[in-house]
Formats: sequence, C-alpha cells, structure tokens
Amino acid sequence: MPKLNQIIAVEKGVKSRSLQELTDAHRDVQKPALLSGIARTYQAKDEEGEQLPPESTKVQIRTEEVLRGVAVTLTRLFDVTATKDATNCVARADVVVDDDTLLSDVPVSYLLFLEKQLTDLHTFVKKLPILDAAESWQYNDSADSWSTEPVRTLRTKKVPRNHVKAEATEKHPAQVEVYYEDVTIGYWTTVKFSGALPAKRVSELLERVEKLQSAVKFAREEANGTQAVDRKVGDKVFGYLFR
Repeated sequence: MPKLNQIIAVEKGVKSRSLQELTDAHRDVQKPALLSGIARTYQAKDEEGEQLPPESTKVQIRTEEVLRGVAVTLTRLFDVTATKDATNCVARADVVVDDDTLLSDVPVSYLLFLEKQLTDLHTFVKKLPILDAAESWQYNDSADSWSTEPVRTLRTKKVPRNHVKAEATEKHPAQVEVYYEDVTIGYWTTVKFSGALPAKRVSELLERVEKLQSAVKFAREEANGTQAVDRKVGDKVFGYLFR
C-alpha cells in the first residue's frame, strides 16, 4: 500500500492526463465525419452500361468505445483523489519546537494552512519597523513607547547691531554698518518617542517564526508518510453513469 506522499506525487500527473484524454474524447465525438460510415454499390441499367466499383467509408469513432475509454481514464483519477482525501482525514502529526509539543495531532490539511500563514507572517515580521540605531532608547512606561533622554538646545533670534566704521565729523556723518547677531532667547528640551521595536526584538521574533516553520514542515512530512487509505470509487460511479 502506498503512502500519502506517494499518492500526492502521482495525483498531478493523473489529473493532467485525465483532462487531456477527456478533452480529446470531447473533440472527437464532435466530428460527424468520424462517426459516419457508408457502403454503396453500383449496378448499370443494362450490360452495356458503365461499371463502377463499390464505395465505402468506415466508422472511425464509436461513441460507446469513447465512453468506455473516458470511464477507464477518469476511474483512475477518481480513485487516486478519493484515496488522497480519505488519507488526509487520518493523516496527522505533532508540531514540536525545541523538544516541546506545541500542537498535538494536527491534520495534514491544517499543517498546509499553517505553512502558508507562517510564510506570510515571516514577511510581515521581517519588515517590522526598527528603532533608529543612532539614538539611545529607553522604554517609557508613562508614554507606553520608547523614548530618548531629553536633549536641550538653544532658541536664538537675530538682533540687528550697528558697527561704527567712522565717527561723525563736522563735514561728514558717521559711517555705520548694520549686522545681525544671534542672541539666545530661550531653550528647547526635546524628547523623541517611537513605537518601533529594538532590532534584537525583531531578530527574536524572526527566529521564533523560522523555528515554527521548520517544525510545521517536519510535521507535514511526517503526516504525509501515513499509509494511504485505499479507495475504489471510480468503478461504482461509471458503472452507474455509463451502464
């Protein structure tokens, strides 16, 4: 008796071949010329008349034979699929991570679902936002987010100043040049906040996802090694349909 993974391995080929043969059969029975035959002989009106040879065309496609062929082809597909689905109902395995059983007696169909979901989760976790490494972050309970230490910076304002280049005389006014000076008028105290994650945290999450992915794949392979539950349904189905 084959195992589930062997049934799965042949199912695709059986399905493809069955579809092709059913398509060919459908095409053939739609050609009236292949289904038709004729036989005719010629007899002259009198002995002196022209003699012509008999003519005949054989029937090339017989619908009952086509039906028998379709039944044989689809019976194999029906049996393989029924065997796979029946075995899927009993194929189960445990998901074990670091020697601990995380999930017990999981059906193979659910293991396949988990594999797909974990692939999507891996992509999601890998793209999680990470805290800027150029800053020093501490968790701030009151803000429920990460924050930096306060940084104090100056707020300045440009104030015009006069620079006397030449003093006034009786004949000439003073020569004055205007320039601007930055004068401190206040102080900014800045604290940055972030809802991103430390790089270490993201790495830990990725490691967990990858461990579970490996465990689920291993469990799926184990479940696929289940002895196949043989099912023969094709003969019954086509024994009814085409009898």
